[in-house]
Amino acid sequence: MSENQSRQAGSVRRAAALLAGAAGCVLVVQAAASAQDGDVGAMRPVFDNAAPVETASAGTGRERMVILGSRAAVRELAGSGEFLSVEDLRVHAYEDVNRVLRVVPGVYIQEEDGFGLRPNIGLRGSGLDRSSRITLMEDGVLAAPAPYSAPSAYYFPTVGRMSGVEVIKGAGGVRFGPQTIGGAINLISTPTPSETQIFANLRAGEHDTLRAHVYGGGPLYENDAVRIAGLVETFQDTSGGFRELDNGGDTGYRIEDYTARLELETRGSGGLRHFFSVNAQYSDERSNETYLGLTDADFAATPYRRYAASQLDQMNAEHSQFSARWRAEFGNGFDLSVAAYRTNFARDWFKTERVNPAGTAVNSGSSGASTSSVLEAPGANAASLAILRGDAGLVSADGAVLMRHNNREYYAQGLQAVAGYEGDFFGARHDIEFGVRVHYDEEDRFQNFERFRMDNGALVRTGVDAPGSQSNRVSSAEAIAVYMQDTIEWNRWTFIPGARFESITLTREDFSTADPTRALGPTRTRENDVSAFIPGLGVVYDLSDRISLFGGVHRGFSPPSPGSTSDVEDATNWELGARAFFDNAQLEAVAFYNDYSNIVGTCTASTGGGCVIGDQFDGGEAEIWGLELSGQSDLGRFFDAPVGIPLGFAYTFTSAEFSNDFTSGFGPWGTVTAGDEIPYIPEHQLTASIGLTGERWDAELLANYVGEVRTVAGQGDIAFNERIDSRVIFDVSAGYDLTEHARISIQARNVFDEEYAVARRPAGIRAGMPRTLLVGLTLDY
Repeated sequence: MSENQSRQAGSVRRAAALLAGAAGCVLVVQAAASAQDGDVGAMRPVFDNAAPVETASAGTGRERMVILGSRAAVRELAGSGEFLSVEDLRVHAYEDVNRVLRVVPGVYIQEEDGFGLRPNIGLRGSGLDRSSRITLMEDGVLAAPAPYSAPSAYYFPTVGRMSGVEVIKGAGGVRFGPQTIGGAINLISTPTPSETQIFANLRAGEHDTLRAHVYGGGPLYENDAVRIAGLVETFQDTSGGFRELDNGGDTGYRIEDYTARLELETRGSGGLRHFFSVNAQYSDERSNETYLGLTDADFAATPYRRYAASQLDQMNAEHSQFSARWRAEFGNGFDLSVAAYRTNFARDWFKTERVNPAGTAVNSGSSGASTSSVLEAPGANAASLAILRGDAGLVSADGAVLMRHNNREYYAQGLQAVAGYEGDFFGARHDIEFGVRVHYDEEDRFQNFERFRMDNGALVRTGVDAPGSQSNRVSSAEAIAVYMQDTIEWNRWTFIPGARFESITLTREDFSTADPTRALGPTRTRENDVSAFIPGLGVVYDLSDRISLFGGVHRGFSPPSPGSTSDVEDATNWELGARAFFDNAQLEAVAFYNDYSNIVGTCTASTGGGCVIGDQFDGGEAEIWGLELSGQSDLGRFFDAPVGIPLGFAYTFTSAEFSNDFTSGFGPWGTVTAGDEIPYIPEHQLTASIGLTGERWDAELLANYVGEVRTVAGQGDIAFNERIDSRVIFDVSAGYDLTEHARISIQARNVFDEEYAVARRPAGIRAGMPRTLLVGLTLDY
C-alpha cells in the first residue's frame, strides 16, 4: 500500500471512529431524553431562552456583529459554539481568560505568567502561541494589535470588565476572519444599562492583590422618539506577583482600564429605528514579567523562584481604541450595521535575552547564547547559568547580560458593515447576511540592547546600544474581506451555506540598523499578495423538539506573515455532532476532523526563538481529530431538593499528528517523522464542576484536568526534558447576598496548592499559580 493510500485509509478509519462516537452519544442523549419522561412540571430549563445580549450598540433589535448573541442561539447553531453569560463569568469572578475558557471543550491553553496577561489559546488543535491562529474580537471588532500583519495577541482585552464570551469552531465561523483555521472568540463588553445603574465589584487577596471593576450608566434623556444613554467604566488590577526574585524584587503588575460610551436611539414610524454609538477605551499596563524560567533541578527545589538576571524585566504597554457604530432597522425585514474603528497599541518589553560570559561591547551586535538555549542544556552552559542565577560572589564581565528593548508600535483601522434580511420565500425561512470589511494594520519594530554586568546578584548597566540597532522594520497589511451567509429553515432542516473572500496585500520594509531616523529609506522591501476563497456549509436536523443533529465542513485558512516565503496555512475542517436540551439539562457531543494540507509554524521569541523572529516554516500535511463532550444539569431540581445542585462538564479528546517527514528550523518541530505528535496539544482535557445554591447563597467547586503534553514534536514515550506533566487543579467560589444590592464572596484558586508546570517555553520550565485566596464585595444599585 502506498503512503498516500495508507494515509487515506487512516483518515477513513478516524472518520468512521468519530462518526461511531457521535452516533453513540446520540443514543445516550436519546436515552436520557426518554428518562425525562416528557415534561418535568414547572421546572425551569437550565438553558432557557435568555434575552439577546446587549453590546456596545444597544437596543432591542437584531445585533449582527456578534457570534451568537445569546445562550438560546446555541440551540440553533449549525456547528459547535459556546456562549458564556455575565452570570457564568461572575461565579468565580475570573479575570484570567485562561480560566474562563476551561469550561469550553475544544479550547487549548498554554499558561505562561499565571495571570493570563498574554494568553496562548488554540481551538481544535490550531497553534497556541500568542493566540495568533484564532480570530479575536471585542464586540465584533478585531482586537489583536495588528490582526493581519502581526496577529500575536500581546494585547488581550481585559476580561474582568466583560459581560460575555462567545466561541465558535465550526462552519459558521467563516463569517469571521482572517483566521478560520481554528475559529473565533468574541469578548462582549459591559452593555449600557437600560435603567440607571451603579455597579462596583471590589476584591482583595493574597500576593497583595487588589481589583476593582466599577461602572455607572443608563438613560440620560428619553421620550417616545429619542433615547440618549451613556456609560463610564474602569477596571483596576494590581498584584505583587507570586514568583520570588533572588534579590527580593517585585514580580507583580498593574493594569488600568477605562471605557466611555455614548448612545443615541431614534424611533420612527413603520418600525424604523436607528442606533448610534461612540466608544472610547484606554488601558495602561506595567508588569514585571519575564521570559526567563528555571532549570528542572531548580524548579523541583523552588518552583516559584526567579533568577536574578530577570530583576529588571518589565513590560510597559498602552492601548487605546475608538469606534463609532450605526445600526438601522427598517421595519421590513432589512437591517444594516456599520462600525468604524481605530486601535493603537505601543509596548516595550524590556527583558533578558542573551548571556555571554566573555562579555560584550556596546553596539557589538548579538552574541553569546540565548536564555532558552542555556536552560535547555544547563550542564553545557554552566558559566552562563551562574550569571543568570547571579550566584553569590560572582562578578561577571561587562556586557555579559544582554537585555533587549522589545519596542513595538501597532495600529489598526477599518470600516466594516453587515446587511441583513429576514423573510420567507421559496417555501423556506431565510436569514441572509452580507458583510464587508476594509482594513489596514501595521507593526513597527524598533529594538536595541542594553548591556549589564552581574555583580553579586545585582545587574549593573555597562552600556546602551544605539536605538534601532537590533531590529528596525515595519510590517503592514491592507485587506478587503467579503462574506455572505444564508440561514435557511425548512421543516425540520436548517441549512447554512456561507462563503468568505479575503484579499490581502502584505508588506515588510527592513531599514538599516544604523539608520535610526530611517532617512535612507528601506534597504529591502518584500510584498506578497494573498487571496483566499473560504466556503462553508452547516446543516441541522431536528430529530425532535429536544434533540438535533448537526454537521458542517469549511475551509480553514491562516494568512502568511509579511515577507514570508511560506505557503498559507490551509485545512479542510469537518464536524458532526448532536445536542439535546431537556427541561433540566443540556448535552452535546461533537466529533471533529481537521485535515491540513499545510500546517505552518511561526518563529517568535515566545516559542523559544532559535530562529529568525517572524520567519515561517511549512510543516506540510497534518491531521487533527477528536471528540468534544459537554453538559450541564441541576440535580437539585431533578430530585426536587430544597437547594440547587448544578453540575457541568466539558471534555476534549484530541489526536494531533504530522503526516509527513521533514526537517524544520522551527524549534518546537525540529526533525519530524510522519506520526509525530504536534507539541502542546494534550490528548485529554476535562473540566467538571458541582455547586450548591440557596435563596441567598451559592458555592461551586471546579476541577480542571489537563493531560501531559510534549513540548517538541515526537512520538512514543515523552522524554523528561520535553514533557509537561498532567495536573488537576481545583478552584472554589462561594457567595452570599447581604441585601438586594450587596453581596460578599470568596474565591480560592488552586485551593489544594498544587505545584505544577505549565510550559517549557519561552525559556525554561515555569510554574502555574499557587493557591490564591480572594475576598470580594459587590454593590449593584
